[in-house]
Amino acid sequence: MAIWRYILLVALILLSSAALTQERDRLDDRGELLGWEGVGRLDLGVGTCTGALISRDLVLTAAHCVVDDATRTVLPIANMTFHAGYTHGHAAASRGIAKVVVADGYLSKSPKSLTEQVQHDVALLRLDSPVFSTEAEPFKIQDEYIEDTRVTLVSYGRGRNTSLQRESGCRIKQTYYGGIITFDCDVTFGSSGAPVFANVDGRLRIVSVISMMSQVPGQDKEAIGMTLPTVVSTLMREMRNDASRAPVSAGAKRVGVGQRSGGARFVTVD
Repeated sequence: MAIWRYILLVALILLSSAALTQERDRLDDRGELLGWEGVGRLDLGVGTCTGALISRDLVLTAAHCVVDDATRTVLPIANMTFHAGYTHGHAAASRGIAKVVVADGYLSKSPKSLTEQVQHDVALLRLDSPVFSTEAEPFKIQDEYIEDTRVTLVSYGRGRNTSLQRESGCRIKQTYYGGIITFDCDVTFGSSGAPVFANVDGRLRIVSVISMMSQVPGQDKEAIGMTLPTVVSTLMREMRNDASRAPVSAGAKRVGVGQRSGGARFVTVD
């Protein structure tokens, strides 16, 4: 069955009994946050999302977080700040945004299938200055297939927007043609752009980014993301190529995919 027929988007739903068996930890102090400082809250002026460092000066998040759904343009970068390891008003590092690159075709107003919306709902943000190793360590993208379906979601969200929540024990449910992945992780508004991690040979690797949440009629809640290696590699090349060009439209290089229905999945800043 095609994924666009399989999924019904919802705003908020209750946790299933299966999800309640998963471990959720609030990372409320510096000791609990150790090793996770590279995940941060992305403040956008109109709301927040979650993002993750993948290099000293690059943050990975969902494209819909940084795009105005009504105008199909990138939000003003002057209003964006990335707070690495943000916990109760304090951050391991805070940086402004110098450049935004979104996946090819994302800013198009033409109708797109749900698969097309999700698979390129990816953005890279270049920070206005690098994050130091003493502040936070970036994460690498997993570029090979993994057999273990166990993953960990680290995110902010409605009702827990002042500190990270780490959910271990959730799993990859299905991988679809086109690189769409579903998870049984707990997501809510503000979880958009959150990294999904796999433990690969004892090291954390990002396997996906949360794009949206769904409810399959008669079944449990799901989080939906995408495979990353191809789209992230393309965005990184575009970011490098763009470094020598004059900035366009509020500092954003418009390389985007897919029109989203229902607007961006972020929450108002607490």
